[in-house]
Amino acid sequence: MANKSKIHILIRVYGYSRKFIPHMFGILFLTLLSTPLVLLNPVPLTIVIDSVFGDKPLPPILTQLFPTSLEYNFETMLFIAVSLLIAIAFVKSIQGLLLWLLHSYAGEKLVLSFRNILFGHIQRMSLTYHDQVGISDSIYRIQYDAASIKDLVLNALSPLLTALFTVFGMLYIMVALQWQLAVIAIAVIPFLYFFTNYSSNKLKENWLNVKESESAAMSVIHETLSSLRVVKAFVRESHHQKHFLKKSEKAITGHLRLAFIGGGYDLSVGLLIAVGTAVFLYQGATFVRAGELSVGELVLLMSYLGQLFGPMSSISKQINFLQSSFASLERVVALLDENEDVKEDSNPTRIERCNGAVEFKQVEFYYKDNQPVLNNISFKVNPGQKVGIVGTTGSGKSTILSLLTRFYEPTSGEILVDNININKYKLTDYRNQFGIVLQEPVLFSTTIAENIAYGKPNADMDEIVEAAKVANAHDFISAFPNGYNTQVGERGFQMSGGERQRISIARAFLKNAPILILDEPTSSVDSNTEGKIMEAMDRLMEGRTNFLVTHRLNTLNKCDILIHLEMGKIVDIVSNHNEDEMKLKIKSLRMAKQDG
Repeated sequence: MANKSKIHILIRVYGYSRKFIPHMFGILFLTLLSTPLVLLNPVPLTIVIDSVFGDKPLPPILTQLFPTSLEYNFETMLFIAVSLLIAIAFVKSIQGLLLWLLHSYAGEKLVLSFRNILFGHIQRMSLTYHDQVGISDSIYRIQYDAASIKDLVLNALSPLLTALFTVFGMLYIMVALQWQLAVIAIAVIPFLYFFTNYSSNKLKENWLNVKESESAAMSVIHETLSSLRVVKAFVRESHHQKHFLKKSEKAITGHLRLAFIGGGYDLSVGLLIAVGTAVFLYQGATFVRAGELSVGELVLLMSYLGQLFGPMSSISKQINFLQSSFASLERVVALLDENEDVKEDSNPTRIERCNGAVEFKQVEFYYKDNQPVLNNISFKVNPGQKVGIVGTTGSGKSTILSLLTRFYEPTSGEILVDNININKYKLTDYRNQFGIVLQEPVLFSTTIAENIAYGKPNADMDEIVEAAKVANAHDFISAFPNGYNTQVGERGFQMSGGERQRISIARAFLKNAPILILDEPTSSVDSNTEGKIMEAMDRLMEGRTNFLVTHRLNTLNKCDILIHLEMGKIVDIVSNHNEDEMKLKIKSLRMAKQDG
């Protein structure tokens, strides 16, 4: 992952936050409103010291609020000071409430919007990317890294600007009252900058390592829970638990290193501010003794100094705190910068329903390690033909189907559908031409009806039931207490393999796509269930171009074309135009399987 500058990350992040600019300005306004309120905080105490107990007149801005005939005695001036204290507190409370409400609303909406952008991008990434990176890292970036946009956009800008305004405001007042003391306060700034710059670089580097470690720990959890049946079957729970602890302890070590760096920074800043305050107090007391300052002015300046060093320290700590956000958003921006391997043509061809003619022309496919998976694959299929693809495990059967559906792009050669290169089609239109039934049927954690209608979300109940009937699924669905409203559970595991497969076939029926892909659809069911599934598949294949990948050779008898693959190459292609050759081929495959 390339190391991106903070400026680059800020530009990208604020680009994704454009529609929240009004909210940002609202938060900024309410936050900046706290600056004059902070400046007013010590005024009531100064009035009590210098005007109530001393003989200094009230500030003119206050006397203008009252009648000229008002007598400014002890009780009146004390009442004014106390009333001012309550008024400042009331306005601060209202400002705080409005800021909290706007910040909460804008923050949650901003994070949701950014997660949605990231989720959409991740779904568009090719299977090659997900095969290499893994699902868990993508989940971590969506759920945890993306949330850091709130820290950078809302939690950082307004407080930083407010602190800067406060610093400049207080420095201006301090210079006006006693410039020599202001110089002492200003002298602290270069040291703060040095400490902040040094620690922030160290923190960002370590935060990146921590994020990677936490993502790796999440990967162990995801992989274990998604394969829990295998884990239990081999009694490997303790192994995976130790693996999780090992990955997590690496993250803990990183957090401790971060705490050490942050603690060292806080110690340095604390000592620096203590020294600055001590010098300021010593010099201020000298000015009071010389009659150049009143006691009330010294108290006011000391109060401003505390509120000056507070924002200065806050700015520095905020910059350090944001290193975690910068590290998270650097990971997110790096993901958004990942190119989509399967790209849509700039002027794509729209298609409603293809005829189903398919042709592979000298297609080759390599993974990134330059290991060939398919080598010089060429064949032609007419609309409505049934194509059987056979070969040993790893011969490239499923890869051909993945290329046909554009899950991957061929390294060389071209694939045509209806005599047009599939790269020219609009991607969503093109993939709508396929109905797919996989070896391990995929169901989603919702109702049976919604799973059947997955490929046609606007289907009515009559269409769903009809699809289930032709898929031999209606009877077992009706037997459930909730019928078609039965929840299938996560990944459909509350149902048997045969039931899941027939729901998957019903889904393909309802979609009614012109090209059908059947990838080992009966490999994991018993012979009785296989019969029901094959009967449903025979109906499903009618009137469509079909690609059937299977190890069960008895399902190949009705194929028009038989393609035999081995080690990524076509051994031979047999057509049913020569019935004897087709039978001989199936017989030889059966004998080879028995010998194997």
